[in-house]
Amino acid sequence: MKNKLFFVVILFIALISTRIEKAYAQTNSEALTQTLYYGGDILTMVGNSPQYVEAVIERDGKIVYVGSKADAINNFAGKTIEVDLKGKTMIPAFVDPHSHINQIGLLNTGANIFPSPDGKVNSIKELIETLIAFKETNPETLKTTGWLFSMGFDDSLLSDGRFPTADDLDKVSTTIPVYIVHQSGHLGVLNHKALELVGYTDCSKEVKGGSINCVDGTNKPNGVVEENANIFVVNKFLSKITPELYDTMFDVSLKTYASYGYSTAQEGRAFKPMIETAIRAAKKGPLLLDVVMYPDFNYVEDIKPPYYSGSGYDGITYQNNFRFGGVKLTLDGSPQGKTAWLTKPYYKVPDGKSKDYRGYGQLTDEQAFKVVDDAYKNNMQILAHCNGDAAIDQYINAVEAAVKKYGKKDRRTVIVHAQTLRKDQIPRLKELDIIPSLYPMHTFYWGDWHRESVLGPERAAFISPTKAVIDAGMIFTSHHDAPVTPPNAIRVLSATVTRVTRSGKILGPDQRVSAYIGLKSVITWPAYQYFEDKNKGTIEVGKEADFTILTQNPVKVEPNKIIDIEVLQTINNGKTIYKK
Repeated sequence: MKNKLFFVVILFIALISTRIEKAYAQTNSEALTQTLYYGGDILTMVGNSPQYVEAVIERDGKIVYVGSKADAINNFAGKTIEVDLKGKTMIPAFVDPHSHINQIGLLNTGANIFPSPDGKVNSIKELIETLIAFKETNPETLKTTGWLFSMGFDDSLLSDGRFPTADDLDKVSTTIPVYIVHQSGHLGVLNHKALELVGYTDCSKEVKGGSINCVDGTNKPNGVVEENANIFVVNKFLSKITPELYDTMFDVSLKTYASYGYSTAQEGRAFKPMIETAIRAAKKGPLLLDVVMYPDFNYVEDIKPPYYSGSGYDGITYQNNFRFGGVKLTLDGSPQGKTAWLTKPYYKVPDGKSKDYRGYGQLTDEQAFKVVDDAYKNNMQILAHCNGDAAIDQYINAVEAAVKKYGKKDRRTVIVHAQTLRKDQIPRLKELDIIPSLYPMHTFYWGDWHRESVLGPERAAFISPTKAVIDAGMIFTSHHDAPVTPPNAIRVLSATVTRVTRSGKILGPDQRVSAYIGLKSVITWPAYQYFEDKNKGTIEVGKEADFTILTQNPVKVEPNKIIDIEVLQTINNGKTIYKK
């Protein structure tokens, strides 16, 4: 009898406990707000082929359910916001593998001097008129910086067939320093007032890793500066910008990236003011989206806790959506500006250069090897800008030396751009675990220029060889390098898939990849590049609720129609950060 009573009591307590637990769970779930997404193509990006689910539930910024809508409703009771996609497509949010987010806001301090389709400056006459109009309508901006600065002109698309000069910019002003930067970011032009202010009065002055160009037959600068000579002027101008203006510019940059569907963005070569701006913003509160910063190697001492905690999964910690990812190394220049370092001469050498002109490097082998060695010794992820195949050789050799010295680890070393990557270099990248972050956007923006002037038909057809990399059993990421081109993820995807030039030709048809592979290169593989593939890049339970909603499914439309797809909404950690 006692035993029977004992079991009855135990059963009663168990029943009461279960009811209390259920009641508590129900009350707790009702207090939680969750979001159910359904009613469209939900492309998870899991696996090697397109996989779809019917419904996704987000709670507290995380994905808590992926599956059928019926099971979602049955198993996830509580306060639920329902989002009917109405036939639209939801994908994991875009992850930016390489760009310069701080510099997007910088564009707003000057005139839009981009050529079509991003601007209307297609001649030197239009350039001058645009700069004069900006000068007359933006007196406060000029007062703040003391300079008339603008970025985006492209000599390859100017109908005049030449670079602007100091004489041209003197038509804008002879009393205000006027400084314009080439769309590549690697070259600039100054009027005579600006030349005077920066001390460029004699073009015979040697600039290591750069050049001050001359008026023919003289030692008088013509206004055009290249690479390190241009970087010196950039830093002079940046020193005139107030912290308040930097803060405004950074805010504009974040909103711009969000509007293109990105939930993670990169500052791929940060100098001191950019580092200070990002830290200042993060101290105020969470950034709109995640920002990963790679300071220029000269500022490696600024990479400190709490915004840096090492490389690898165990070290990934954001502070208010900001962190340092590692260090950036720049080894050469721009192919479209003909300063990239090649092993064979340019197809058509620039005026005033010898017939065997091949561009030039930024650092000696000793300098480059030391930067890579330091990064490997400190287990710090390194990204290196290499456009020309000679610069690629230099970087591969430096990485090879570091691997021999420190051994192989999961460092996720990155080569950025690798425009003229040769077939024989690809196996070496694979052997050394170097991730190529390629730049297929060049096929649209400068594909015709590469074929006709920079590299010639054969070499141009192999720029950013995405298919060759895939065939070698590797992954790649695909980027826009903003502000060189707008941070338009859809155009990146389109160029990666179609390789169509401005004139409508296909540059290297054998290097095209499928739309699904193209999406991998702008979502899933960049997350891996950042050591964040456990948290981002696919729609799976436990990962961050980072989504982009599109008007159409890139995998299902004709490749030449991808460019017409629009971003409708961007979601970061469950919160909408952009809605059209």
